[in-house]
Formats: sequence, C-alpha cells, structure tokens
Amino acid sequence: MTSLPMSKVSLYWLRRDLRLEDNHALQQALASGRPVQCVFVFDSNILDTLSPADRRIGFIWQSLQEVQTSLRAAGGDLWCATGPAQDIIPRLAAQLDAEAVYVNEDYEPYARQRDQVVAQTLATMGKSLLSYKDQVIFARDELLTSSGKPFTVFTPYCNAWLKRLSPQHSQSLTMPSLAGRLRPPAGTPAMPDLAELGFAQAEPCLLTPGASGAQERFADFCQQRIQRYHQQRDYPGVKGVSYLSTHLRFGTISIRQLVQFASFDGGEGAMCWLKELIWREFYQQLLWHFPNIAAHSFKPQYRDLPFPNRQDWLESWQKGLSGYPLIDAAMRQLNQTGYMHNRLRMIAASFLVKDLLIDWRLGERYFAEKLLDFDLASNNGGWQWAASTGCDAQPYFRIFNPVTQSQKFDPDGRFIRRYVPELAALSDQAIHAPWQAKALPEGFVLGRDYPRPIVDHAEQRQLALALFGKQ
Repeated sequence: MTSLPMSKVSLYWLRRDLRLEDNHALQQALASGRPVQCVFVFDSNILDTLSPADRRIGFIWQSLQEVQTSLRAAGGDLWCATGPAQDIIPRLAAQLDAEAVYVNEDYEPYARQRDQVVAQTLATMGKSLLSYKDQVIFARDELLTSSGKPFTVFTPYCNAWLKRLSPQHSQSLTMPSLAGRLRPPAGTPAMPDLAELGFAQAEPCLLTPGASGAQERFADFCQQRIQRYHQQRDYPGVKGVSYLSTHLRFGTISIRQLVQFASFDGGEGAMCWLKELIWREFYQQLLWHFPNIAAHSFKPQYRDLPFPNRQDWLESWQKGLSGYPLIDAAMRQLNQTGYMHNRLRMIAASFLVKDLLIDWRLGERYFAEKLLDFDLASNNGGWQWAASTGCDAQPYFRIFNPVTQSQKFDPDGRFIRRYVPELAALSDQAIHAPWQAKALPEGFVLGRDYPRPIVDHAEQRQLALALFGKQ
C-alpha cells in the first residue's frame, strides 16, 4: 500500500455516530487520501446543562473506549477534548493542518447552530466542514408532499417513505481498512475520566455500550423476538421490543443495517418494527422543518393553555407515587433504569397532561433528564402526540384511562409487581386499582403502604375536555 502524505490530515469528528463500521463521514474521510485523525469533543455547552448523575455520559464514555481500542489496534488513536466544540474543532483543524473536517449530519437546533458556526470559522481559514447523511434514510427535503411541503401527518409520510425506499438507500457502506490510513498517535490527548468531566462513575447499564453491544442486542432481537414484535411490543412485562433505541440515538449501530434487515425479512413483525423506525424519521424531519416545536406546541391554539401545573402532583408523578399502579411502575422504571417502555411513555404522558393537567413541556423535560435514549425529535414528538398539541396527535378528546390500559397491557400485573413491589401480594384483579378492590391482603393498608390516587380519572377527564375544548 502506498504510504499516505503526512503533512496534512482529514479530521473526522464523531458526535452521535459512535462506531467505525458503516459510517458515512468516516468512509469519506478515509477516501480523502490523507491520514485521518478521529476526534470527539465533550462539548461543555451540552455538559454544563446536565446533572452529574446523567447516565448518558457514561454510555458515551464507554462506547468511546471501544472506538479508541479499535483505532489504536489500527495504528491511530482517538483525540479527546473538553470545551465548546465550536471553538475546539477549528483550533484543532489548524493545529493538525486539516484541510477538511468530516461529520455526519445532526438535525437538532443546537447542532445546526453549532455546525454553522464551525463551518463559517473553518471557511475563514480556507478549510471545509463536509457533512454527510448517516442517522436517517431520508433527511431534510428528500420526502415532501406532492405540493412540495413537509409532511405533517404520519401515514402519508410512511407511505411515501416506503414507496421511495430502494435497496441502495439501506445498503451498508463498504469501509476501507483503517490500517495505514490513520494519523499516528503522536501527542494525542488521553480521554478524560468521568470524574474529570464532572460526572459520577457510570452505573451498571442494562445495555452493553458500544458497537459490539449494539450488534449483540440486534442479533438477540432478530433471532428471538422480531417475528412476534407486532404481537408483543405493547406489553411491558414481556421482552418484546428491540431495546435498540439508545444505540440508535448514539449511532453505535447504523440505521441502514436495521432497515436493510427489516426490509429483507418482510414478515409482519419486521414490517411493524420498520414502521417504528419510520416514526423516528418522521419526527426527525418534523423538527428539521419546524425547529420551534422544540419549545412550543405545533398547533398554535394549544400554545397558551392555562394548565394549573400543581407542583405536588408533578412531584408525585415523577416519583412514581400517583396511586395509579401502572403509571407508578412506569415512572419507577424510568428513574431506576433510564428506560421506559414505549407504550408506557404514551400512558404516562397522557396521565400527566390529561389527568394531572400539567404542561407537556414539564413532562418532556423530565424524560429528557432521565432517558438514556433521549432524542429531542422523538421525545418531543411523542409528548406532543400524547398531549394532543402536535401535528399528528391523539385527538384531545381521546384520553387514556390508566386503569383499563393497565388491565389490557399488564393483565397479570407482572410489570407492576417488578417496579411497585409493595403491591406484589395483591391479586391480578386488584393490582390495577387497589382502591376499588373488595379485599386487600391482610396487613396491607391503602394510604400507608401505597398511596391512594391523587386524582379521580373521571373528574379530571372532564376538566381536560373543558380545558382543551375552549380553544
């Protein structure tokens, strides 16, 4: 192999693409003919807004360790820096004499603003920021309505997405060997440990971080559950979903690989799962076209709803002490693990907005703090759907009943018993609504051992209908 020129480098900046396989920007950087230096920035503009206990930093840190190990095995290293990314990347490009910085696109408002600043700064230096599509199949304006406008209803978007999909769109990228193509690790800064970053030591995670963990999780889903996905995905007490959302969020697995497999499988379970991947892209393109929805309701008539926003009810919901067992189990799962089953996200969100009459943005913010798989577009889209404020939302007059939802999706109380163990001795019938039970276990006192409901669903439903119906 011809040795590469060493005077200049190509800088590959990892963000939410923490893998070395099937990686568009890295592929292009390697094809540049210049040695490649990989860099990750612990962006202080983001870190400074997070709690020291935020689980995501531990997941990122462990995933980066795997990236670093692979780079070192190939003769390179991972350059890690801490500070404002918009300052660090241009400075590093100058320091390493990089002609271009290669990135995979990020569509969130902060990322777009940051990348614009970096691109402008690099341009003044005679350098380029080269961006590539990697986290979605179709981005930005690639899918529009027949009138050239963004889709704001999921079903037409989904149909257009499926119609447009071709094998080329989901084909995994062929990556050249890293050996001989990386910048030698002279003077590469060491990765800071979590304490140096101001974060607690990573707690044991339900997910194995990194690309290897993603492939292990994906293989388990494909071999064990995807055929039954459409039948089991709504039941939190059953291992029925893929558990790949965190890996998708941080790019430890490629969306192309997932879509390619689902399309090739073609079974009912696989196609149902593919639709969930399309929902993810629907919310991504929605945030791209309407960035103001990050802070405001999509529907203007619901932007100034006079929610009472009782703080004590919000705190009861957050702690899993609402008196509604399935809601409490869901919130405790979130608090303990950083994960919440998707069906429960809808039910818990509906309960906060429609039963407790609390602004959806307060719930969205809490999920953003706790979810390991937090993704702004999906989190915002899901909350606005449940709150009836989004573009393609649950109609405001359709309100989840937390008891009947519990009876339907956790019929034997398996999930409730796991996260609300004080109710373990209740019967399968009583566990969904202990206050309605004709008999409770001896020694169990409602209001002492487990709270009574903080609200009456039927009464709150009428108040919600009145609140939304006035608009």
